[in-house]
Amino acid sequence: MLENLFKLKEHGTSVKTEVIAGVTTFMTMAYILAVNPNIMSATGMDKGAIFTATALASLIGTLMMAVLANYPFALAPGMGLNAYFAYTVVLGMGYSWELALTAVFVEGIIFIILSLTNVREAIFNAIPGNLKVAVSAGIGLFIAFIGLQNAHIVTGGSTLVQLFTLDGYQATLAEGVKVSFHDATITVILAIIGVFITAVLVLKNVKGNILWGILITWILGIICQVTKIYVPNPDAGFYSLIPTFHGSGIVPSIAPIFAKLQFKGIASLQFVVVIFAFLFVDMFDTIGTLVGVSSKAGMLDENGKLKNIRGALLADAIATTAGAVLGVSTTTTYVESSSGVAEGGRTGLTAVVTAILFGIAIFLSPIFLAIPSFATAPALIVVGFYMFTNIINLNFTDVSEALPAYICIAAMPFFYSISEGISMGIISFVVLHLFNKEGRTKQVSALMYVLAVLFILKYIFL
Repeated sequence: MLENLFKLKEHGTSVKTEVIAGVTTFMTMAYILAVNPNIMSATGMDKGAIFTATALASLIGTLMMAVLANYPFALAPGMGLNAYFAYTVVLGMGYSWELALTAVFVEGIIFIILSLTNVREAIFNAIPGNLKVAVSAGIGLFIAFIGLQNAHIVTGGSTLVQLFTLDGYQATLAEGVKVSFHDATITVILAIIGVFITAVLVLKNVKGNILWGILITWILGIICQVTKIYVPNPDAGFYSLIPTFHGSGIVPSIAPIFAKLQFKGIASLQFVVVIFAFLFVDMFDTIGTLVGVSSKAGMLDENGKLKNIRGALLADAIATTAGAVLGVSTTTTYVESSSGVAEGGRTGLTAVVTAILFGIAIFLSPIFLAIPSFATAPALIVVGFYMFTNIINLNFTDVSEALPAYICIAAMPFFYSISEGISMGIISFVVLHLFNKEGRTKQVSALMYVLAVLFILKYIFL
């Protein structure tokens, strides 16, 4: 039956190989179950509900990839996109998380329509290669910065940002809340140790290095709590690190965030910009991941195209739409799928195994929800590194190409916004090509001019 469903022999693989590949893929991306609730709960959303929704969205999206494309790629709420959702759209722009989920839902519907045609590929081809690379690298810096903040390695100060000091961190807290070495300082030390642990695991090519980095850092924290080196301080946001399995129901309900879409207030230019930012980042993240991973696996044809890319894009679009209804940010194809491909995964059976493991993880919520932000921060920093490495593909020889990419990359962490980086990158690209004599002879798509005008109008009127 599995042979008929996934055509294993045709793809030169076996059930055993696919199962091992599926487990490997899950290990390398399971960190999202710990990281996503920490990031999205900053908006005021229920952390337990986010965990369940994250696991369900990952399960549904990954199964869709298996059914519609028969590819060994896994999906989950995307890193970077969840940060944009929480820190830019909700906390930065002031939208409610319900309205932000509506933007993700609308994005998913648009993607479903585009994925049924060739429009999505056409839009992708209209954007210059250097800016595609810059978006990935810029998000890498943005995610790393968020990781440093979540671990309190970097805090606010007289220089806007500065390295952690206990006195400096104390000054950022509400009056009457006190911190000490046994809560604030020790967690910073553990986070720094966690970065080095994760880096060594990456260096040694350990399977699931990011997940292992989280778990080891967390275990060190538990040891510190048991030995009283770490003392929980709930008033300051430092909670017990030991999971509690007692109480009613192990699986957190998604009711607080399920189907909470809010369509009132979507008729604004700012909302359109938010949707476009989701579309833009998700589009390049997904297509870049599909092409990058499949090229390593030898899945591309002689023209460098992925045979069933439409099915893969449709799976991604359906996952995004379903994820928004469940209550999570954009669900997208994960570059960590390359780990399963490296283990020999070549068909949708790999994705099915990964999806099943996400389903099992739902029943282990007390474990994942007890993982603190100082343990997940190293994951953010290292994933940021992975995304930033794409910068080696930038063309620095042409200033009219390189400078907009540089502006795009720098704007994301400095403006604390992915969409601002995209806006600045597109505007500067079009302007420099207009004023560059050689640049005017290059083919700049009409879509780029339209986008640049829209972004300029946004800054004038909003």
